[in-house]
Amino acid sequence: MTALALLELVRITQDTDAGAALNNARDLAVHAEKSGYSRIWVAEHHNMAGVASAATSIVIAHIAGGTKTIRVGAGGIMLPNHAPYLIAEQFGTLERLYPGRIDLGLGRAPGTDQVAVRAMRRSPDASEHFQQDVLELQGFFAPATPDQRIVAVPAAGTHVPLWILGSSHYGAMLAAELGLPYAFASHFAPDLLIPALDIYRSRFKPSAQLSRPYAMAGINVIAADTDAEAKRLATTQQMSFADIVSGRRGLSNPPIDDIEAYWSPHERAQAMRMLARSVVGSVETVRTGLKAFIAETDVDEIMVVSDVYEHDARLRSIELIGKAMN
Repeated sequence: MTALALLELVRITQDTDAGAALNNARDLAVHAEKSGYSRIWVAEHHNMAGVASAATSIVIAHIAGGTKTIRVGAGGIMLPNHAPYLIAEQFGTLERLYPGRIDLGLGRAPGTDQVAVRAMRRSPDASEHFQQDVLELQGFFAPATPDQRIVAVPAAGTHVPLWILGSSHYGAMLAAELGLPYAFASHFAPDLLIPALDIYRSRFKPSAQLSRPYAMAGINVIAADTDAEAKRLATTQQMSFADIVSGRRGLSNPPIDDIEAYWSPHERAQAMRMLARSVVGSVETVRTGLKAFIAETDVDEIMVVSDVYEHDARLRSIELIGKAMN
C-alpha cells in the first residue's frame, strides 16, 4: 500500500502571524497522525514573508513535541546553506529527543534569493560540493571511532535516515549512487518526474541504509465536501503561484470566487504548469486522482501539499485526503 505523507509550509496568512502559523503546523501534525499519515516534513525557506519555517530544526522539534507516532523531518534542509557538522548536531539532537521519528531530507537549492544567500555568509558555489557534504553528514551520524578528532555530539551513532530531494535528473542520479531514498518535488516542478524516477530506479545501488529503491513524489491535493468548494479553496494556492511568477511577495490570501480576475494570462500559464500535478475535489474525486497518480508513478509514498487558507478547512482537507487513501 502506498504510504501517505504531508509537507508543511507553515504559511503566514492575512489573518495569522508567525506564532499562530507555527502552532497551526503542530495542530495539523496531530490531525495528520490521527488520519493515517506516515510522516510530516517541513520545508526550509528564507526571506519569505509568508513562510515561518526558516529555522527548520526548531520547527521540527515543535511539531514532534506535540505528536506521538508520526515521523517528522525536513523536506528539506538546503544543505548548501549550512555546515554539515552543524546539521548533524541539530538532527542528532532531534533523534535523541524523538528516537525513531526523525527524517532528514537534503536539497541542493538555496531555498531563497541571492540576497539571503549572502546574508547567510555561504559561498555562492556551495551547491557544487553537495555530494561531498552529504557524505560528510552521513559520516557524522555513524558511530564515532576511537581516533576520530571531530565528533558531532550527540549525533554520532544515531544513523538519522537521509533522503535526497530533487526536481531534476541530478538528485535522482545522486540518490541512486548513494543508495538513499529519493523524493521528487513534483508539487511545484512536475516536468521531469517520470524520467527522474526511471533514472533513480535503474541506477540504484543498495546501501547500508536501503536495500532497494524507495521513491516519493509530491502532489498538491485539496479536498472538501464538494468539488466546487475544493476548487474555491484551491484559489489560495493558485494566487501564491501567480505571485511567485510575478515576483510579488506577501502573505497567503483567502480564497476568491474568480481566480481569472487575479492573474494575468502569463501568470496563469506559468502557475498552472507548475501546479500540473494537482488533485482538487471531493473524496471521490481525490481518490480517483490519487489512484491515477500512483498507477502512473508507482511511487512507494506520496507527499501531499494541501495549501488551504483557513485552518479548520485545511484540517478537513487533510482528513478527507486520508479517507480517500484508506
